[in-house]
Amino acid sequence: MPTGDRPRLSAVQSVDRAVSILEMLAEFGAAGVTEIASELAVNKSTVFRLLMTLEARGLVVQDSERGKYRVGRTAVLLAAGASKVRDIVAVSRPVSHELAASVGETVSVAVPDGAEAVTTVDHVGTRASLHATAAGKVFLAEMTSTELDALIAPGLTAHTSATITDAAELQEQLALVRKLGYATTYEEYEVGLTALAMPIRTLGGGVIAALTISGPSFRANERTLPQFLAPLEAAAAKISWRCGYVKRG
Repeated sequence: MPTGDRPRLSAVQSVDRAVSILEMLAEFGAAGVTEIASELAVNKSTVFRLLMTLEARGLVVQDSERGKYRVGRTAVLLAAGASKVRDIVAVSRPVSHELAASVGETVSVAVPDGAEAVTTVDHVGTRASLHATAAGKVFLAEMTSTELDALIAPGLTAHTSATITDAAELQEQLALVRKLGYATTYEEYEVGLTALAMPIRTLGGGVIAALTISGPSFRANERTLPQFLAPLEAAAAKISWRCGYVKRG
C-alpha cells in the first residue's frame, strides 16, 4: 500500500469509530470509556482520544459524577436538522389550511435552500429565487451581512420588470422587513402575483420557514394586503409555538 494512503485510511477509520461511539451512546444512553472500548473492540486510549474530540465539538458530554459519556447537544441539533423539513410540514399543514380557508387566498410554507425558497406545503417542491419572493426576503433578512453579500455577489436575476436587481435597494427592503416583521412582493417573481410572508421560528428563535399568503394582484395588492396581516401573524405564531418557539415579552 502506498504510504500516502495510510493517513487517509486512518482518518476514515477514526470517523467510522467516532460514529460507532455516537450510535452506541444513542442506544445505551450513557457509557464509560471501558464499556465503549469493550463493546467496539477498540483499545481504551483510542476511545478516550475520540471522546475528547467529540466532546470538544459538543457531540458528547461527560457526566461529572459518574464519569460516563452521553450524546451531547450538537448531536441532538444535527438530528433535529435532519428532520426539520418533515416536521415543519406536519406541524404547519393544518394551520395553513385553516388560514387559506379564512382569507380565501393561497397559503404556502417555504424553507430556505441556498439561494432559493422551496415550498413544502401546497405546490410542494416549487423553487423560487429568494430576492424575488416574500418568503425569500424573510430568509434574507435573517442572514448575516457576510452571508447576504455572498448571495448577492453573483448578481440578482430579473424575473419580471418589477424584480429588485439592485443590491442597495434590496438591502433597504430587507431593513424594512426586519423592522415590520413581514415581507411583501408585488409581481416581482411572477406577473400578476402578489405575496405577503412572515417568519416561522423554532426553539432558539431562528427562522426555520416562512408562511405566505399569495393571490392575484387584482385581488391581493397594497390596498388589500393589510387585512391579511393579523390572520397571517396569528397563524405564523401558532406554528412557531408548535415548533417550540416562545415569544419573549
